[in-house]
Amino acid sequence: MFSGLGFNSGEFHLQTSIFDSYLSHQSLFKRNRDVLRPAYIPSSLPHRDEQIDQLASILATALKGERPSNILIFGKTGTGKTAVVKFLGKEVERLQKQVLEKKNAGQLDDNAVSLLNDDMEVGIPVGMLTDNEVHYVYINCEIVDTQYGVLQNIGNRFIDKWKEQIPFTGWPLERVHNALRDQIDSKKQVIVVILDEIDKLVYKSGDDVLYHLSTINDSLKQAKLSVIGISNDLKFTEFLDPRVKSRLGEEKMVFPPYIAEQLKDIMSQRADLAFEVGILEESVIPQCAALAAQEHGDARRALDLLRVAAELAERQKDKRVLPHHVDLAKNKLELDCVTEVIRTLPTQSKLLLFGIILNEEVGRTRLTTGDVYDSYKIVCQRSGISSLTQRRITDLVSEFDMLGLINARIISKGRYGRTREIILSVPKTETRNVLEEDEVFANMQSYRLKLQSTLM
Repeated sequence: MFSGLGFNSGEFHLQTSIFDSYLSHQSLFKRNRDVLRPAYIPSSLPHRDEQIDQLASILATALKGERPSNILIFGKTGTGKTAVVKFLGKEVERLQKQVLEKKNAGQLDDNAVSLLNDDMEVGIPVGMLTDNEVHYVYINCEIVDTQYGVLQNIGNRFIDKWKEQIPFTGWPLERVHNALRDQIDSKKQVIVVILDEIDKLVYKSGDDVLYHLSTINDSLKQAKLSVIGISNDLKFTEFLDPRVKSRLGEEKMVFPPYIAEQLKDIMSQRADLAFEVGILEESVIPQCAALAAQEHGDARRALDLLRVAAELAERQKDKRVLPHHVDLAKNKLELDCVTEVIRTLPTQSKLLLFGIILNEEVGRTRLTTGDVYDSYKIVCQRSGISSLTQRRITDLVSEFDMLGLINARIISKGRYGRTREIILSVPKTETRNVLEEDEVFANMQSYRLKLQSTLM
C-alpha cells in the first residue's frame, strides 16, 4: 500500500530510491531556476527601453479610457516582443491597482501624482486616469488557431459563471460573436487583445476573426477593444484582406535582434537571480551570448543554453558551470530541434529519410539520388504505402538539404553526367528511434537493408 515507504521501530523513513543520488546533491540553482525560462518576465528588460517607451505611448490612451491604436509587432524569435508586451500589461495592472488602493484609502485626489514606477520622481496626475478598467487578454495562436477558439477565449474571460460560459465547440460563430460583444459591452472598459504568433492563425483560419475584432468597436456602446498582433513573419500581411490590413496595422513596430553584448547583459541579469556568486565560470555567459548571436540574436536561445548547461553540470554533480557544459548544452539543444523537425515530417518524407538511414547503417555513406530512391521504394513496400515518383523524391531531397537533415552536393561523373551526392547530417541511431515512433514503421523494427536488393 505504501510503495517506496518503510517503517522501523515506529519511525517513518523513505526506502532507497533511484533519485537518492540526485536529491542528495546540492542544487546549483540556489535561487530561482525559472528566471532562465521564456515565461519569466523580469522587473526590467535590458536594451528594450525604446520599444517599451514606444508601446507605452500607444497604450497610455487605454488608461484614459480611450481606445489605443491596433498594433502589429514584428521581429525574429527571441527579440523580446512577447516579453515587452507582457511587461507593459503587468505595469498597467499594477498602476490601476495602486491608484485604486490609494483612492479608496483617501490618500489621493485628482491633482495627486501617481508614480508609474516606485523609483521615479515623476508620474501622471490621477485626475487623468478614468474609472474604466483596462484588461489584457493574451492568446497564443500557435495553440488557439481557429476563429471560434479565439472568440471563445476572449469572451470567457468576462463570464464568471461556468454555466454561462461559451462552450469549447458547438455554437454557431454568429452566436459566439454576439455573446462576446454583449459580455465586453456590459460596462465601461478597455480591452487589449494580444494575438501572439498571429501568422499561425491567419495561415490556418484566414482573417475572418481579425475582421470581427477590428470592426467590433462599431457595435460597442460602452467598451472599447484594441488588438496587438505579434509575429516573426513579415509576409503574413500579404494574405490579409485590404480592409483588415488597414484596420489592424494602424501602428507597426519592428524589434531588432540582440547583439552579443546585449545578450550578455540579459543573461547577467537573470544569472544574478538564478545563481549564487561563483557558480558560473567567467567565460560561460560570453560563450552563450556569442553562440546565440551567431544565429540571429535570440535571447531565448541564449537563456536556454545557460539553463541547460547548468542543469547538465548539476546532473554530473559538478560544483560550477564550465565552458564544456555549454558545449554539451549546445549539442543537446540542437538535437532536440532536429528531433522535433523529424517528428513533424510528412509520412512520405519520413519514409525517404528512413531509407537514407538504412544505407548509412550498412556503411553506404555517400549516396546518389538513385540509391536513395531504391531504398525508399523498399521502405514503402514493407510499410504498405504507395511510393512517389523519382522526380518528387528529388524535390524532397532538396527540402532535406534545406532543413539541414542531409548534405546534398552536385558532383560530375564526366561523360556520365552529373548527380547528387547525399550524406546524412543527423545522428542515425537517434533519428531512427524518432522515426520508429510512427506506427507507419511497425514492420520496420530492427530491419536492416540488404545491399543486393538495391542493385537489382
